[in-house]
Amino acid sequence: MKKGLSIWLVALASAAFLAGSAWAVTFINLATGTTGGMYYPVGAAMVKVWNENISDINANVQSTGGTVHNIQLMGNGEAEAGFMDHNYYSAYNGLGKWEGNPQKYIRGMVPLYPEPVQLMVAPNSGIKTVYDLKGKKVSIGAVASGTEVTARQLLNLAGIDPDKDIKAENLGVGDTGRAFADRLIDAAIMMGALGQAGVVEATTLGVAYLIDIPDEVIKKAVSQYSYWFPFTIPAGTYKGQEEPIKTYAGPNIIAVHEKLPEDLVYQMTKTLFEHKEDLVAVTPQMEHMVPENVEQIVIPLHPGAERYYKEIGVLK
Repeated sequence: MKKGLSIWLVALASAAFLAGSAWAVTFINLATGTTGGMYYPVGAAMVKVWNENISDINANVQSTGGTVHNIQLMGNGEAEAGFMDHNYYSAYNGLGKWEGNPQKYIRGMVPLYPEPVQLMVAPNSGIKTVYDLKGKKVSIGAVASGTEVTARQLLNLAGIDPDKDIKAENLGVGDTGRAFADRLIDAAIMMGALGQAGVVEATTLGVAYLIDIPDEVIKKAVSQYSYWFPFTIPAGTYKGQEEPIKTYAGPNIIAVHEKLPEDLVYQMTKTLFEHKEDLVAVTPQMEHMVPENVEQIVIPLHPGAERYYKEIGVLK
């Protein structure tokens, strides 16, 4: 009887230990973007790095509409981390689309790379400049994406009403490339890293090419919105692109929810920088992920991330 009781107590203790261990696991859902863009493959690599190097974490990657959707998911408790373009600034401060509804739970974690606005047109569209988009079929990005917000902003800066003056199509990056190939659209306003699949596909097939954004529009964007800066897409970035393309760009980041534990976010931040080569293998754009660029993040940092940057000396 004593032996049976001892076995029962050991089994009970083991069950309690296992239950406690399972309870200690933190689930991280990383919201990214459409599968044709850069966020999703980079996010998949980040999740792999975290799962292989941080104990008691179960991280997953989710394909989404992009920045705006990611902010919604974090606000609803459906994501703990997410890729965000410059729109995170407006969301945190309750500006633009988030007027009167600031998303104060967003915290900065890792600075990534510059994302230029890329204006693409079909060869036979007759479009020479952004002002020629009136009356044309234009892809403005997936619904609830940062691209859509940026596209509408660009059109307004150029004096074009996105709801009346163009035939707007809400297409993700991959769908935009296919729409050019099928001759379903005349132009597209893209927002994202250089070399994203949808842009490469369309330019390689010769069904679309990039054009400059006029200087006066760039000046308006930079002067009216603090997160934009002038940017030049180097010649030869895409097939058939013999000249540099003038545009503007903004930095993107990985943001996390304020509720995440400090120690966990510290480990998540540190691990990404320690395994940066795994991310660069996905895209050379990740070479831009350097700790010193944390100063580009214009919202409060998560205490765990801040601890890492202070530890390595890039923050006082």
